[in-house]
Amino acid sequence: MPDRLTYVGHATVSIELGGTRLLTDPALRHRFLHIRRHSAPPAAEAIADIDGILISHLHLDHLDLPSLGRLGTDLHAVVPHGGERLLRRRGFDRVEAVAPGDETRIGSVEVVVTPAEHKGQRLPILPHRKAVGYDLRGPEHRIYFAGDTDLFPQMAELAGGVDVALLPIAGWGPHLRHGHLDPEKAVTAAERIKPRIVVPIHWGTFMRAGLARRRPGLLSDPPRELVALMSERLPEVEVRVLGPGQSLELS
Repeated sequence: MPDRLTYVGHATVSIELGGTRLLTDPALRHRFLHIRRHSAPPAAEAIADIDGILISHLHLDHLDLPSLGRLGTDLHAVVPHGGERLLRRRGFDRVEAVAPGDETRIGSVEVVVTPAEHKGQRLPILPHRKAVGYDLRGPEHRIYFAGDTDLFPQMAELAGGVDVALLPIAGWGPHLRHGHLDPEKAVTAAERIKPRIVVPIHWGTFMRAGLARRRPGLLSDPPRELVALMSERLPEVEVRVLGPGQSLELS
């Protein structure tokens, strides 16, 4: 099977490299507290036959225990330090706690843990936890999953071989605070990483209740802004905008 990405929605991406299928930050529910899904539910085939789960941080919309329960508790789950307790209490027994600089392997994919500039805590039980990203190295392709992050200096260390950078560009509200990338910052990240392709994530899926009706552009405008900025500042890098449920084959 060819290597493939499927944007499930928010920060959830199904990544197939060398016959191994990984799922990032599974957020599969219709709502989280006051945050509601505005895209179609995840297709069954996009979240089937998963070999491993990669969690970037412990916020509810990135480490969602009910969503993880849908996938089965026998999967290899990689999570930042502190999150392993939450998963083991839910019956996951193949849990690996990691920090930036760690390396592990899931099937045919080498997983290198990267820093992230984002508060990754889960209040009130797990304060002061750090977020991470993942540099995924398959037999033929290399993919960087940023999770939730702001710009950080070590991004430049990823330059030189990333085929696809999965970069967040929005949130579930009208404003992004420190610790996030917006379209302009995502272009700066791409300038540092120098990937072949940028696929925007963390957009078009969840929105605070009632907000999408008043400001529908919050769901659709961020990738358009990214495409315009990339064509102006970094035209040599391809941007592939995938709506929730859409896939990209890597040749």
